Amino acid sequence: MHLLVCGGTGCRASESAGIEAKLKSELEKRSLDQSVQVISTGCFGFCEKGPIVKVMPDNTFYTQVTPADAETIVAEHVVKGRRVESLIYTDPSSKEKVEESAKMGFYKKQLRIALRNCGFINPENVDEYIARDGYLALGNIITGMKPQEAIEIMKESGLRGRGGAGFPTGLKWDLTARTEADQKYVVCNADEGDPGAFMDRSILEGDPHSVLEAMAICGYCIGSDKGLIYIRAEYPLAIERLKIALSQAREYGLLGNNIMGTEFSFDIELRYGAGAFVCGEETALIHSMEGLRGEPTLKPPFPSESGYNGKPTNVNNVETLANIPVIYLKGAKWFSSIGTEKSKGTKVFALAGKINNVGLIEVPMGTTLREVIFEIGGGIKDGKKFKSVQTGGPSGGCLTEKHLDTPIDFDNLIAAGSMMGSGGMIVMDEDDCMVSMARYYLEFTVEESCGKCAPCRIGNKRLHELLDHICKGNGKLEDLDRLVNMSNVIKDTSLCGLGQSSPNPVLSTINNFKDEYDAHVTDKKCPAGQCRDLMEYFIIEENCVGCTACARVCPVAAITGERKEPHLINPAICIKCGACMEKCKFDAIIIQ
Repeated sequence: MHLLVCGGTGCRASESAGIEAKLKSELEKRSLDQSVQVISTGCFGFCEKGPIVKVMPDNTFYTQVTPADAETIVAEHVVKGRRVESLIYTDPSSKEKVEESAKMGFYKKQLRIALRNCGFINPENVDEYIARDGYLALGNIITGMKPQEAIEIMKESGLRGRGGAGFPTGLKWDLTARTEADQKYVVCNADEGDPGAFMDRSILEGDPHSVLEAMAICGYCIGSDKGLIYIRAEYPLAIERLKIALSQAREYGLLGNNIMGTEFSFDIELRYGAGAFVCGEETALIHSMEGLRGEPTLKPPFPSESGYNGKPTNVNNVETLANIPVIYLKGAKWFSSIGTEKSKGTKVFALAGKINNVGLIEVPMGTTLREVIFEIGGGIKDGKKFKSVQTGGPSGGCLTEKHLDTPIDFDNLIAAGSMMGSGGMIVMDEDDCMVSMARYYLEFTVEESCGKCAPCRIGNKRLHELLDHICKGNGKLEDLDRLVNMSNVIKDTSLCGLGQSSPNPVLSTINNFKDEYDAHVTDKKCPAGQCRDLMEYFIIEENCVGCTACARVCPVAAITGERKEPHLINPAICIKCGACMEKCKFDAIIIQ
């Protein structure tokens, strides 16, 4: 029997390491530690219900486990063979207990390719990866294929880059392979910086060897013996597991000189980033690895011609690489049969925001937004109405109810005014202000701009200022035209993808929620009641019983009135903190 404990960052933050330790302790007490193994895995994906413990081989899925539950799991399930009913997932719709993950709404429509080993193997044990056909693809290629043959298979698969741009992976490899040089580099882009995105981090934490194997395959194909993983230093768990994986791969002869007894040699180093969003752009990333400022440069030349240290460099992101070994094992036709005509395979998304099932999902390209949000995601929290979903992070745009039946792929999302991006998907409900949301993303972009080009450095600052004026009730109608015009100029003239896509949240919210902008500017009201400067707290006289509870919690003494008499709020003093509304038991305080 195996007890699989989620060891991803999210569950670790909720004491999964304590659960693992307590399970081991309870097994040892009963002298069961030799027959039952406790294994720390990567992320299971269902973050909303973590920490998770999965019992194998009977496939029982326990959710929201605490260290205190460990004794019960061992005493009941391990010793007596009885499932612990209180820890089994309850379907919110049917109210029925669901014991196996495959039968849960969250997992039913998923197809895990990049995430195939996450939550299933111990990421710190290379033997478990090998038992899942790990390094078999590498062995087959370096012992039985010419580099160009392997490149052609990658082209036929239709795999496109999962970092955001969607460039064909096989074509990128081919371009780098055809460039002659005495040294070439394979670079893994693990600089995942979108707000709410944790796809690449989870793959590195749960299945690091898949990335190492893919990099070695790429190295063989393009004629490189050197790999570099650029990872932000704020991913300590991913870094720790990568270091372990690198050490094990070298020990087994899977990295280093004469891999598997062949003439092919390849090794990998880690390089750390300081957390700059712009370093997700490949030229900025390369400059950062060279010890320079993380700033993009004009292309051409492309990294495939002149990249790291001026040498041909192939850059792929983590999720792209995680797909590669299995493509060679199952074939290009298998992979290209999944997805849509121009977007093959699956895509990993980080579902976050006002959604019931926050978590990491992987679905075939072509799955609709409705399926993702309402079936896999379980709908909107607290029964609220769906309003919008931001795809592509700060570089993407908001999609509305009219887009719910849009099949998700690279081209459809761009046509709808957004983009795939790296896979962040933030869901918003009726209480979210879209003007404020656009301001939030612009604030992020302003902070993360490298400052090299004026359109991004200055233009985004001016966009943010306009949005700030509008949210504070100081906007004018002509400001809306200025927002659109300035956004288009920034898109057309910025140096890199960060600047070119930064106005997307502004343009998409104006396009889909023009009435909200008009209300902020013309009526000086925020329909969602989120912009503090446009709020006014008001006490309904007939509901107020004069209990004085609101006056006692007001930090600025803005509420006056005698006991058992209706109270008043002075808007000139009120700081709109909401303390009075939270305290009132009679629904006497409203926001106008």
